[in-house]
Amino acid sequence: MSEVQAMPPTPPAVRVDHVSKRYGDRQAVDDVSLEIHRGEFFGLMGPNGAGKSTLVEIMEGLRRADSGTVTLFGESPLPRNTALLPRIGVQTQSSAFFVRQSAHEHLRTVASLYGAPRTAVDATLESVGLTEQRDVQVENLSGGQRQRLAIASALVHGPELIFLDEPTAALDPQARRALWDVLRALKAQGRTIVHTTHHLDEAEALCDRVAILVNGTIAVTDSPHNLVAAFEAPTRLILPLGRLDEEEAAAIPGVDRVTVQGGSLVLETRAAGRVLSAVDGLTGLDGIQTRTADLEDVYLDLTARLTGSQQPSRRIADTTEHQS
Repeated sequence: MSEVQAMPPTPPAVRVDHVSKRYGDRQAVDDVSLEIHRGEFFGLMGPNGAGKSTLVEIMEGLRRADSGTVTLFGESPLPRNTALLPRIGVQTQSSAFFVRQSAHEHLRTVASLYGAPRTAVDATLESVGLTEQRDVQVENLSGGQRQRLAIASALVHGPELIFLDEPTAALDPQARRALWDVLRALKAQGRTIVHTTHHLDEAEALCDRVAILVNGTIAVTDSPHNLVAAFEAPTRLILPLGRLDEEEAAAIPGVDRVTVQGGSLVLETRAAGRVLSAVDGLTGLDGIQTRTADLEDVYLDLTARLTGSQQPSRRIADTTEHQS
């Protein structure tokens, strides 16, 4: 019998191996290694100056690393790899436009560079909510509309790997959520998305995994769910002032800490069910709010510890009302 030859493993969409980049006396990226799987929605987060943009530009082949290697689908983007360009879509924070053209003309020009069909232009404009602005000159579009056009320019040729740098930064809440639907649809089609954002709720809602970059190094990489589960932060119960006094609340079994914040009495506990039951017996649950840990709590705690800064407090307004 002849031996069956094993097929070589399929390379990941992105592989970063010990990449470093220095600007003068500042180490922007410091020995970073990571893999992004095909079809994965991968989030890259970190404080301003953490090295996110530099790392993404190195991945895209727009910037050369001082050391280390990057491959996309197993191929190096540098020296400029024209075979990879049709497989990649890039939206940057400072995208260039043909400002004297209409939105439709601009996107048609971009599509023609990749040999994409004209039908893709109308479909992409519709997907980012710019159909009504198709005949408006780019220079007359609002900041948010230009942002959507930049995203459309990254998507119009149907790339397999999409780099999005703060894609929702200039969008209003309604347009931002509409773009989430577009991105979810792209992922459902099997596209790989690398997404940098300061919106922690966005990363939690969209990303399969996230990497938090601090001082040029990756502090942690995992799914948002796993990061939040490992954080083990207390649940906060928020009561209107006057329902219970502080001493009475502190005496409830399971309550770890009681504070007054923003006109509310805040009970921190790791036994939320038991404490809620006790509060129900004392004052009822009408108007009681609860808030559990989320990715923002993890991010704030981690970056504060690694940068030596004081962790900002979460606003009590960021709550979910308890359904009794």
